Amino acid sequence: MDIFGLLNLIGGLSLFLFGMNIMGQALERRAGSGLRSLLSRMTSNKYIGLLTGLVVTAIIQSSSATTVMVVGFVNSGLMTLRQAIHMIMGANIGTTVTAWILSLAGISSSNLFIQLLKPSSFTPVLALIGTIKLMFSKNDKSKDTGLILLGFATLMYGMESMSAAVSGLRDVPSFQQLFLLFQNPVLGVLAGAALTAIIQSSSASVGILQALAATGQVTYGAAIPIIMGQNIGTCVTALISSVGANKNAKRAAMVHLSFNVIGTAVWLTVFCLVKAIFAPALLQESTGLMGIAVAHSLFNLLCTLLMLPLSQWLEALVCKLVPDSKQPEVASELDERLLAAPAVALERCRKVAADMATTSVRALKQGITALTDFTPETAKQVQEEEDKTDHLEDILGTYLVKLSTRSISADDSNEAARLLKIIGDFERIADHAVNLVHSSEELQQKKMELSAPALAELKVLTNAVSEILSLSLDAFLKDDLQSAVMVEPLEQVIDGLKEQLRTNHILRLQKEQCSIEAGFVWSDMLTDLERVSDHCSNIAGCIMDMHEGKLNLHESLRAMKEDREKFADRYSLYQEKYALPQ
Repeated sequence: MDIFGLLNLIGGLSLFLFGMNIMGQALERRAGSGLRSLLSRMTSNKYIGLLTGLVVTAIIQSSSATTVMVVGFVNSGLMTLRQAIHMIMGANIGTTVTAWILSLAGISSSNLFIQLLKPSSFTPVLALIGTIKLMFSKNDKSKDTGLILLGFATLMYGMESMSAAVSGLRDVPSFQQLFLLFQNPVLGVLAGAALTAIIQSSSASVGILQALAATGQVTYGAAIPIIMGQNIGTCVTALISSVGANKNAKRAAMVHLSFNVIGTAVWLTVFCLVKAIFAPALLQESTGLMGIAVAHSLFNLLCTLLMLPLSQWLEALVCKLVPDSKQPEVASELDERLLAAPAVALERCRKVAADMATTSVRALKQGITALTDFTPETAKQVQEEEDKTDHLEDILGTYLVKLSTRSISADDSNEAARLLKIIGDFERIADHAVNLVHSSEELQQKKMELSAPALAELKVLTNAVSEILSLSLDAFLKDDLQSAVMVEPLEQVIDGLKEQLRTNHILRLQKEQCSIEAGFVWSDMLTDLERVSDHCSNIAGCIMDMHEGKLNLHESLRAMKEDREKFADRYSLYQEKYALPQ
């Protein structure tokens, strides 16, 4: 091979890796909610876990990426170690899909129909369609479809370039000697492991092996140990990702390594015994692209069949390899490893945001209770829940910003932006809960009491605020549009109640039925309760915008107000429900 052949090989390899990357990313975006739904159905059933790992890996075209996600799931407490074991097994089978796709390049026949199945016959058409979709389509899903087609075409062009670049090596004695050297199974395993560890993709390393096999100089006896080693080399990515994770996440990465090492050790032993005792002629025959794909799939299936019944034993093994630490560990709410799959990471953000929203609303309702029944225990609990919402808002905000920089769809990007806005409103609601507790504490410490009329009026207002909180929470947690549209009319009623209560307080002051000092606390209470309703309105507006697919926050809210008849009916309903006592 001269310098130009080497450059062609490098160029082909670059196109191959680039095509695989963009195709995987586009497939993931295109799958979107489907991928999230699939992962949400994970159960302790080992067969479902196995199938999940297989399908996810087939979608994103990388067992390494799937395993990194699994480590992130375990580190976040979303998945048990046993579930991770089954999913990793499935990922090892799913990664063989790429080799089967690449094997199409080896199709050879005089039959026209069969020739049309060869990628070189149809990839130019796919590339053209992909380019047209990418350049002229305004729909994000259509653009992703275009990228999938372009990625596949690029991958196949890269494969053909690599095959063409190495084709001249078939008559080079040193190249022939190299693969004679790999007839030693141990050397083959080491070579496969080293190559895959360097490029961190078993699919890519198998593709390279297929390109070399196209020369006709790679025998089954040399290829099979290399394939075994490739499965070990792909574990490097997961091991690196587990650095800094909790013990169960480290165990998940160790499962991947143990599974492949044990599987390789067992079947390599069988391979060596068969080779030594029976010396089958097949091992001396040259393999091709299809032969590599068959060997890759068969090896991973055999490993899974071997280890699946022993999953409990495998779990016990990794628990010994990574023992329990003396200090208790806390699961990470948002693991950055999940950013490898943005659609999954966004779903995790939703769940953490839901936890934050529930905590915030619970804190505010406890703050309302404290207005008439203050206890130090309630005050402490509200403060703890407010601290929790502060923490969750901080990590969510940082995580969502990082997520927004990834390759995600426009819909997911808009949703991330709205989540950022919504969590800010929930965090402020928790702040108002603390303010209400402080107001109640001040009344108690200064031995001030609200008058009976003031308490009766406060009861009406707090009931209205409690309802608007419940409506907003339901709208967010359940994505309930009906709850969202009821928020704004109630918010208008609460605004009116606040002004009425302030006016009534001034009248009581004039009649000397209330102290001025208590009046300051009263004013703070009203302000906090009214501002809570404002934040609820913001949340509802975001939910309605999501449903309408509008980019401008509160655009749907404005449209709803323009429908005056319906709005007036809802407003009248709440005005009657929360009328002040006479």
